[in-house]
Amino acid sequence: MEASNHAALPDIRHTGVFKASIRKVWDAVATAEGLTAWFMPNDFEPVVGHDFHINAGPFGMSPCKVTEIDPPRKLSFLWGKDWTLTFELKEIGETTEVTIIHSGWNEELLTEFGQPHTAIRGVMDQGWAGLHQKLRDYVEG
Repeated sequence: MEASNHAALPDIRHTGVFKASIRKVWDAVATAEGLTAWFMPNDFEPVVGHDFHINAGPFGMSPCKVTEIDPPRKLSFLWGKDWTLTFELKEIGETTEVTIIHSGWNEELLTEFGQPHTAIRGVMDQGWAGLHQKLRDYVEG
């Protein structure tokens, strides 16, 4: 059954301009090695329809599927049963604007671990703020 739209919660979005080329940032978000360096271990491949897993430590292996890939500008993949992660890159001279979007939040839904989306969205928002910075440090380093 489709969740009703009125129960949707806002996407988590973090945007910033990194002092790195768009190619370098793309390699950090669209390769298994790059994602492992700042996010979590995984067996990602940049192919639409590719099923892969993120090793979420205590939460185990989280299933994912690539849904959109437009090098070097946009990558989206399904994460778990409800969420979509999107990386949007925009070249600005020698720098790159990087937006991370975590969508699929709904106040009526529970995660695989039985936690209401409402309870963990704030925690995840803070987590993404930290990961956005970690990605910046990785590509600027």
